[in-house]
Amino acid sequence: MPDLRIELDRGRAMPLATQIYEAIRDAIESGHLTSGAKLPSWQDLASQLGVSRGTVRGAYERLMDEQFAIGRGAAGTRVAERPRTSSTPGRPAEATPVAELFHDFGTVPLTFQMGVPSQAAFPFKLWSRVLTRASRAAAAAPVSYPDPRGEPELRKEIAGYLAIARGLHCKPSQILITTGFSGALGLALRTLQLEGKQAWMEDPGFPLTRTALRLAGVSVTGVPVDAEGLDVTAGVRSAPEAALAIVTPGQHAPLGMTMSLPRRLALLEWAGRCGAWIIEDDYLSELQLHGRAAPALASLDTQERVLHIGTFSKTISPALRLGFLVVPSPLVNRFADVAASLAPAPPATVQRAVAAFMREGHYLRHLRRMKRLYRTQRESLLRCLRELSSNAVTVQASAGLAIVTLLPRSLSDIDVALRALPFGLAPTPLSPWSIQTPASRGLLLGVTNLDERRLAADCRRLIDLAEQAQR
Repeated sequence: MPDLRIELDRGRAMPLATQIYEAIRDAIESGHLTSGAKLPSWQDLASQLGVSRGTVRGAYERLMDEQFAIGRGAAGTRVAERPRTSSTPGRPAEATPVAELFHDFGTVPLTFQMGVPSQAAFPFKLWSRVLTRASRAAAAAPVSYPDPRGEPELRKEIAGYLAIARGLHCKPSQILITTGFSGALGLALRTLQLEGKQAWMEDPGFPLTRTALRLAGVSVTGVPVDAEGLDVTAGVRSAPEAALAIVTPGQHAPLGMTMSLPRRLALLEWAGRCGAWIIEDDYLSELQLHGRAAPALASLDTQERVLHIGTFSKTISPALRLGFLVVPSPLVNRFADVAASLAPAPPATVQRAVAAFMREGHYLRHLRRMKRLYRTQRESLLRCLRELSSNAVTVQASAGLAIVTLLPRSLSDIDVALRALPFGLAPTPLSPWSIQTPASRGLLLGVTNLDERRLAADCRRLIDLAEQAQR
């Protein structure tokens, strides 16, 4: 019988039976008590701990109920069989998925971090009021299944917004509410049944999209981009049988150029001629810091080959996990069936809150404020980097809500980014965005969460880290 040490704290509010249960459970989960090990009898453990037999019995019964232990009558109580713990050396207990993009979850955004709106400028009080009202309305709603395509009011508001801000005229019935961009992309890939097919993807392009395509059994072909966006001619040359193209025509991610009209028309002509589909990742919506945002690619689609994906991650918060997918009219019923069966819309409370936020005019006002703020912060960051000019960090472009910088080819941008994290800096390495080799080495510096008081010091620190890595 293994040595079982249990220390009880009679001053705690926690019942003694619970303390005994937790101590034995922890010993089992840690491996101190192995499968098949015999536990002390109720009487022996009660005598050892100075408690009643009923207290020990309560703890043992809970262990058996939760399948940590098995009662064998006269043979006593033994530890149940447990799954073996992986002993792979050097492997963390819980790895962050898509580590090149995400270093942590549920934390306050760090300086230079991409993909997250301003923490300081978020309208918490206003949003709290809207969310509270929506929560009450959702709680009073009929106890029945919600529309798996999404709340009708939110779909109506999105349709109106797209007509005004993106030049995209669609019916609410064409819109499905999803769990962010990933949910929309997964729904599209599943419904279009693209497994085993080829897809064009911008090179460089969003790593999460590339991972999603491969997990869905889609073969990815990287298509180069230039100042006009995706090179359609190169795509036809390298993968003429492609059934899908995924593009960021509004502002290329991560380099920031807008796809030119000739390239848009060429892409649409290719899709119509070949019966291929186009997924438009409109990740920034109208959050364009240079003038007015170009209309959505889907607004030019007369052959109904474009699926438009938008989210509220950059405009409100990624914590909402709320996006939307606009599908061509002939696909409405097919997408609705798949959504109802495999990918229903997120909870109604958040949907109702966003619908009210848009309906009451808060959303457009919020976007205007954020655009002014981000323009100011972008200019401050550019000015600071120019003043601290260095051979190790070179500004290449201002792209969307980030500044693209290049590093010498001898440096690992991933290593520099990891070195920066302990100092509260979270630049995004550029090389994981590339499909073809050799990949460009650089850092993407988000402009949304900058502290003007510390900006010069933060820029200096980042440059110092790059110069140290260069030595």
